Amino acid sequence: MTGQQVADAMYTMALRHLRDNDVLYRIFYYDCEPLSKKMHNPITSRCIDYSRTEQYKFRKELFEALKFKRKVALRIGTLKTSNYWTINHSATSRLLKKQVSVEELTEDDVTPEIRQKGIDMKIGVDIASLSLKRFVDKIVLISGDSDFVPAAKMARREGVDFILNPMKANVEPQLNEHVDGMESFDPYSLKKNTKLRKIKTESKK
Repeated sequence: MTGQQVADAMYTMALRHLRDNDVLYRIFYYDCEPLSKKMHNPITSRCIDYSRTEQYKFRKELFEALKFKRKVALRIGTLKTSNYWTINHSATSRLLKKQVSVEELTEDDVTPEIRQKGIDMKIGVDIASLSLKRFVDKIVLISGDSDFVPAAKMARREGVDFILNPMKANVEPQLNEHVDGMESFDPYSLKKNTKLRKIKTESKK
């Protein structure tokens, strides 16, 4: 799928959470800019320019598509990189099972060490702000991360109906315990002929 197609699918999925009398305040999308630096693969010493990769082009196209979506706000964090590389899970498993040796690893078996910074903080602050200022009476969190339990608990104490959509992924019991309901579906399960419903955007009194 292209970035535009993924943006369309995500947007449609978000709108499925609206009920007949719901008024959409905003759809928040959280992410980081894609990796754009040049790095040398430790296996082959080949220089890789990540700004020319398909993943980079896809992510930038996705961001641009979301910018033109009605009632969508991008929350972009920072990307922390280092000169370290990690062996991916499948390669580690093969090594531990002695199915391959270190000398047999390929450049596809390692990935640069990358961490997103500031995303969880932005989500928590937005949930707290929307709840405390009474801007919304329902929040739908599309995630399965238990790091958001404190924010979910705070929103519920403020009377906000907190709904979780883990997109059919397994949910940690700690997170499932502190939400008001679950509506689990993913953008790829939507029918191709699904039509976007008209969004109610009136200001809340």
